[in-house]
Amino acid sequence: MKLGLNKFLSPFRIIVISYVIAMFVFSFLLYLPISSQPGVTVSYSEALFTSVSAVSVTGLTVVNVSETYSGVGVFFLALAIQLGGIGIMTLGTFVWMVFGRKIVLSQRLLIMVDQNQIAFSGLVSLMRGILFVALGIELIGAFVLGTYYLNYFDTAREAYYQGAFGALSAFTNAGFDVTGASLIPFADDYFVQMVNILLIFAGAIGFPVLMELKEYFTTKDRSFRFSLFTKIAVATYFIVFIIGFVGLWLIERNAFYEGLSWHQQLFFSLFNSATARSGGLATMEISQLTLASLLFLSALMIIGASPSSVGGGIRTTTLAVMFLTIRSFALGRTDVKAFGREIHQEDRQKAFIVLSVFIVMLFSAFILVSAFEHGNDIELMAIIFEVSSAFGTCGLSMGITSNLSLPSQITLMIMMLIGRVGLIAFLFSIRGREKKSHYKYPTERIIIG
Repeated sequence: MKLGLNKFLSPFRIIVISYVIAMFVFSFLLYLPISSQPGVTVSYSEALFTSVSAVSVTGLTVVNVSETYSGVGVFFLALAIQLGGIGIMTLGTFVWMVFGRKIVLSQRLLIMVDQNQIAFSGLVSLMRGILFVALGIELIGAFVLGTYYLNYFDTAREAYYQGAFGALSAFTNAGFDVTGASLIPFADDYFVQMVNILLIFAGAIGFPVLMELKEYFTTKDRSFRFSLFTKIAVATYFIVFIIGFVGLWLIERNAFYEGLSWHQQLFFSLFNSATARSGGLATMEISQLTLASLLFLSALMIIGASPSSVGGGIRTTTLAVMFLTIRSFALGRTDVKAFGREIHQEDRQKAFIVLSVFIVMLFSAFILVSAFEHGNDIELMAIIFEVSSAFGTCGLSMGITSNLSLPSQITLMIMMLIGRVGLIAFLFSIRGREKKSHYKYPTERIIIG
C-alpha cells in the first residue's frame, strides 16, 4: 500500500497538493472571526478566493482588504503571500536547516520541482540564498517606503505598516494593498512608483538571476560567466517591458493620455508595462484604457514573469525559445542558438507544449466563465482580461471579480493555482507513469499546416 502511494505521489503531485493544502489552511484562517474587522462578515467562498489569490501571489480580490480584514487577518494574508512568493519548499528547507535536519534526496526533488530547476547541484545553497536575498530586498523596500510614507500618514506606525506590506506585495508581485485603492493615491508620486517598479522587477526577474547577480558582485573570480538561462530571461524580460511601454504609449497617446503632461504619460506607460507582467498594482482605473490597450495588457499578463520567480504566465524563457525556434526554422536551420550556446531539443519541445496546452486552457476558461455569466451584464473583454490576469498571477482587474458567480470564481482559482505552480509542473502532476514501448510502427509523414 505504501509502495503504491509513493508511486502516486510524485514530486510534481506533492508540490501541487502542498499549494492546495496551503490555500485551504489560509482560507480557514481568513475565515476566522478574529481575521475580520468588527461588524464585517466574510463568507467562506470569499475567504477561499482571497487565500488562493494570496498563495498564488495574484492579487485578484472579491473584498476590499483594508475594509474587511483586521490586523490579524492582514498578518495571515501577508504570511500567505510570503509563502506563495518565496515558495513552499524554500521556507520548508529553511525550517529543516533550523532544526538541523539533513536535506535528503526526496526533499531535493521537491525543491527542484518547486523552483523549476533542472539539476540537483547547489539546491540547498540556492534555497538559503533565495530566502535571505528575498527577505533582504523586502526589508530594504519596507524601510525606504515606510520612511517616505511619513510624508503621507499621520503616525510612524501607519507609515511603516503601509511600507512593509507594500514592499512585500510589490516584491512578491502579489498585487494586494492595504490602502484600499492600490497605488492610485500615488499616481503623481514618481518616487513611490519607481520603488515599486524596482521591487516588481526584482521579484519577477527570477531567483536564479538574483543569485547569479549576487555572485557576480561578490565573487573575486574574474572567470565568472552568467548562465544561458540568466541571459535569455533578463534579455526577454526587458525587451517585452520596453515593447509594453512603447506599445501602451502609442495606443493611448490620443486616447487616455490626451491632455496629460509628458511625464504623466511616461510613468503611466512605465508602470502599467511593469505591473502587467505579474505585479498587479495599479496607479489608475484600468477600465479607462482603450480596448486595444486592454488586449495588449492581457498579452503582457499571459507572457508573465521569468521561471523560478514569483510570477506566473507562460514565462519569458518559453516566449524566447518559441521565437528563436521559429526564427531558426525561417532561416532554414535545424539547430537553435542563443548567446553562443545551443538550446536543448527537450527545452524547445517543452516550450511548444506549454504554449499549446495554455491556449486550450485559456480558451476553455474564456468559454466557461462566459457560459457561467450568461445573462449577467459583463463584457467579453472584462472576462478575457480577468482570466488572463488569473493565469498570469497578475491581479489587475476591470472590477468584475466580486460580481462573478461562484463557478466563475472557482475557474479563476484553478487558473491562479496553475499559474503559480507552472504549466510544466501541473502537466507532470497529472501525467501517468512513463511507459516504454517494446515495438515500433513504420514511420510515415503527414501534411502539417
